[in-house]
Amino acid sequence: MQQDPDVIARPPEALIGDLNPQQAEAVQYRGPALLIGAGAGSGKTRVLTRRIAWILTQFGAWPSQVLAITFTNKAAAEMRERLESLIGPVASRMWVSTFHSACVRILRRDGERIGLKSGFTIYDTADCERLIKLIANDFNFDVKRYTPRSILARISDYKNNLTSAREMLAQYAPDFKPGQRGYRVGRIGNPEELYAVVYAEYQHRLAAANAVDFDDLIVRTVELLRACPDVAEYYHRKFRYILVDEYQDTNHAQYVLIRELAGVDAGEHADMGAVGAGRVGPAWITVVGDSDQSIYAFRGADIRNIQDFEQDFPNAKTIMLEQNYRSTQTILDAANAVIAHNEGRKPKRLWTAAGAGEQITAYAADTAQLEAHWIAAQIKRLHTDDGVRYSDIAVMYRANAQSRSLEEGLIQARVPYQLIGGTKFYERREVKDALAYLQAIVNPADDINMRRILNVPKRGLGARAESQVTLHAQQIGGTFWDGVAHADQIEGMTARTLNPLMRFAQMMQELREFAQEHDAKPSQIVAEVLERSGLLEELKKSQDPQDQSRVENLSQLQSVAAEYEQNTPDATLAGFLETTALVADSDQLPDESQDSGKVTLMTLHTAKGLEYPIVFLTGMEQGTFPHARAMEDTSELSEERRLAYVGITRAKRHLFVTRAAVRAQWGRSAEMMPSQFLDEIPADLIDWKRKEAGMERMRSGWRANASHDFGAHGGWNDDEFDAPSSFGGSSYGSRSSYGSGSSYGSGSSYGSRSTYGSGVRGSAAHAGKVTTRRAPVRQPAQPASSLKADNHLRIEDFAVGDKVTHDKFGLGTVVDAQDKGRNSVITVDFGSSGVKRLMLRVAPIEKL
Repeated sequence: MQQDPDVIARPPEALIGDLNPQQAEAVQYRGPALLIGAGAGSGKTRVLTRRIAWILTQFGAWPSQVLAITFTNKAAAEMRERLESLIGPVASRMWVSTFHSACVRILRRDGERIGLKSGFTIYDTADCERLIKLIANDFNFDVKRYTPRSILARISDYKNNLTSAREMLAQYAPDFKPGQRGYRVGRIGNPEELYAVVYAEYQHRLAAANAVDFDDLIVRTVELLRACPDVAEYYHRKFRYILVDEYQDTNHAQYVLIRELAGVDAGEHADMGAVGAGRVGPAWITVVGDSDQSIYAFRGADIRNIQDFEQDFPNAKTIMLEQNYRSTQTILDAANAVIAHNEGRKPKRLWTAAGAGEQITAYAADTAQLEAHWIAAQIKRLHTDDGVRYSDIAVMYRANAQSRSLEEGLIQARVPYQLIGGTKFYERREVKDALAYLQAIVNPADDINMRRILNVPKRGLGARAESQVTLHAQQIGGTFWDGVAHADQIEGMTARTLNPLMRFAQMMQELREFAQEHDAKPSQIVAEVLERSGLLEELKKSQDPQDQSRVENLSQLQSVAAEYEQNTPDATLAGFLETTALVADSDQLPDESQDSGKVTLMTLHTAKGLEYPIVFLTGMEQGTFPHARAMEDTSELSEERRLAYVGITRAKRHLFVTRAAVRAQWGRSAEMMPSQFLDEIPADLIDWKRKEAGMERMRSGWRANASHDFGAHGGWNDDEFDAPSSFGGSSYGSRSSYGSGSSYGSGSSYGSRSTYGSGVRGSAAHAGKVTTRRAPVRQPAQPASSLKADNHLRIEDFAVGDKVTHDKFGLGTVVDAQDKGRNSVITVDFGSSGVKRLMLRVAPIEKL
């Protein structure tokens, strides 16, 4: 049995000696198809890496014959690191990557066979939305009714199902030819025609720009393998063992890609005398996944891929991993109980040898704000009294909108935190501008990025110049760059426009020549682009304090390029751009071994694959979690329950679950019922610090005709906490504030005859005392522009996405900024307080 001499030959006992029986069976299995049903925390990465090592050392495979697929760069890096410790440095030469990274490599090598040149650009979401907007302008359809985001979501669905633009056109708009001008779309009542036309035009323009979007990386690879039998044959021979992690999250296109790479449907017979997969026949496939953690249906993931694995691969073997090495038995029992309510799942019950551990701590708050303050108080206590590191704590929620009140609570408690899913490094404007220059250098046909940088920094080439160049490019049948390069041929262009346009063309040509000469040193190319373009100079000259941080971001970009050079033997500028394009949300998370000194806030979808000693699972209410849209849809409710299972199993030592009785929705306060998932957790596993909110207790008391102290019904006397007197400078109601002894929102719909706060336990509360106030006499209103106050804030310091705090409305996000000189206005979304337009110089705000 021939073996790669660079592979460390470990004896079998070294690979399976410390595994449990099911893990060892999975590592050693010899057969064409294996499904490892890996429960949460069951050591699947260890099993997967040991199986790869077993294939190399016991089946005699070469490292180049193995393809290992994961879903994030972080997971791929961890797998590669573990493999290096098992088999040596040869692991760095193996194909261990994400689906998209593997497809990029295949398309760079053979994409020209289907018309895709090797220097193609990978568009991110912002690039794709910009392209859709350009198409909307040309076809004159309403982008408010058909938003770029919704159109892209529809196009993504088509691609995930391998439905081509040609098929859509044939069905809905057979008379349309991509690239055609003046076509009218959107007949009344037929949006499918618009989607079909935009999809086809979108693909046409991507091809003209030698660009692809993320979905195309999978779709076009499938197209390549199907259209070119010799290319497919090459990869059938190359990859004899294919291993896929997180198989439950694959979509239809990824499922087909795996079958195409493995040659499952090629009709070749396996070599029955071979020790392993041999040299002919289908590759051996190992998939690892957990149907109970399939939570990405909204991205196109198809749970049937894992549920039907044994039907898709008739000779498949399934091995279940149920022993958990992460959580306590209490946490696992809760997760088992919740997920058991899903129908049609493979039976699986997680267990651990680690013991029962602490009960789950639960709390019912009156409002989302009080929920946040209780959570902040608990985190403060855990850190101060129990010595728990802030970085060992995570707060998770169903939807991003919930983060606002949580952030406010942590800010007021002075608890440091990091919000995962905010503006990502590569999406920041200055970084995106620099990357656009690099993309335009590598791929001059990339119209989107070329148009982005035409007037960045400002060089007198505005919308008129851009439209003139665009029109000329269309007339000569070329790209936007062709229009720039031949600008002297544009009729009617003034010298005022032509001169800076020619200087831009010369600069780009010189930068392209520099990049070709220094292709192996992307960091030097980045430095040259920042200097020659004027991006760095403009920011350094600025007096805006924010621009200093932007300079630091550009410096960081150059450092990232230098780090890429050091870690990549065959570094190129195109390769560096690939690494920036394929960064995932979870890749921004710090390593678990590092102490960031901050609590982590994230959605449950982002939390997949992560673990923390302490987890707060928030917003456990019907309509919040499970989400409102799942209330009448069994399949969606099943996915929400799987999401709850994922959230529960992120906790290693202690799980907290919280809910709010009242939560703001669409600017109004809505009463929320407890989540059904709370009812599905056995009562003996939960330690309720407060099981009912204030209004719920009142109702309980009224129903029981109680005339004595609320405490007799488990009311005000269980474990409370001291809330601040007000939140964000405003009270919850007309003029009252929590904890101050004043009435609970005397102008609100919530019991105007009751009092609420520190005075509720007194005799006045029992007597039903009513607190009233005289309304102050209002002075005639005066226009804001006549006010003389000035807080010396400048509109230049504010950008969309910035966080601010307001004395009255609390934490908010800037959604618009209008420069009107002294009377400049910013528009801020304050969540439950609504969207407010504020005159900047008089607004009591502070930028965070």
